[in-house]
Amino acid sequence: MSLRRAFTLLEVLVVLGILTLLLALAVPAVGGVRENSRSLECAARLRQLAVAAQSYSDVFRGVFPPAILFEVTPTGVRTIAWDFVQSSDGAVEPGPLWSFTDHPFEVQQCPSFLGSSTWGGDPYTGFNYNTTFIGAEGAWPSFSAEGQLLSGWKNARRGLSGAQHRHPAETALFGDGGWSGGANKFMRAPSACVEMDLGVVYAGAQAFRHIGCTNVAWLDGHVRGVCQPCKGVHATDAFLASPLDWPRNGFLSEDDSTYDPR
Repeated sequence: MSLRRAFTLLEVLVVLGILTLLLALAVPAVGGVRENSRSLECAARLRQLAVAAQSYSDVFRGVFPPAILFEVTPTGVRTIAWDFVQSSDGAVEPGPLWSFTDHPFEVQQCPSFLGSSTWGGDPYTGFNYNTTFIGAEGAWPSFSAEGQLLSGWKNARRGLSGAQHRHPAETALFGDGGWSGGANKFMRAPSACVEMDLGVVYAGAQAFRHIGCTNVAWLDGHVRGVCQPCKGVHATDAFLASPLDWPRNGFLSEDDSTYDPR
């Protein structure tokens, strides 16, 4: 007769310990593979946005899409942002890049950002656009000293023209937007030389959400990640905590060198 030997309690515990260790090692690896896949999709969408912006510029003689404009209409003020247009009643429709992309909505969503939009009723979000130097930024409609109504392009700070883009391969165009409130869609350079408002600037940084890196579409059309967040030249403990939420979010350079194409 053969004798069947049962596992001892110690042996069972050892096996369970090994299985737990293997599972602990496997779960992050699977999560990393998934995030790498999302990061690649993110980069592909950013590349499409860069191509669309360049196509827009080719049509409009070197002028890149506006970052945001406010236009007076018979029913109220219409907000024209680079990605979506919102009428005074809250209805949302595709923005200036719509006719230059194959997938006008989905391409404007970062696959790794799962939060809701922090701007109006945008159905897709996660990316931001170089508003300090490239895209025009409009002010709320107002009247001039002569009584003329200023709205839209007439009441906007213009971005730098194509003739001033001397370093396109080193200038950020689109990227993963992030601040303490979630995503942002207006990329800001850290020196506040244009905005003159550090609160606005530190709310317009980049999200390093792809395993500690952030994807950037550069002005010449290529996409390359950046894995070292910068605090910016005006960093204080208060700004780093909010609105920046360092180090989850940060700038692409300490000064404006990565944002200014001149």
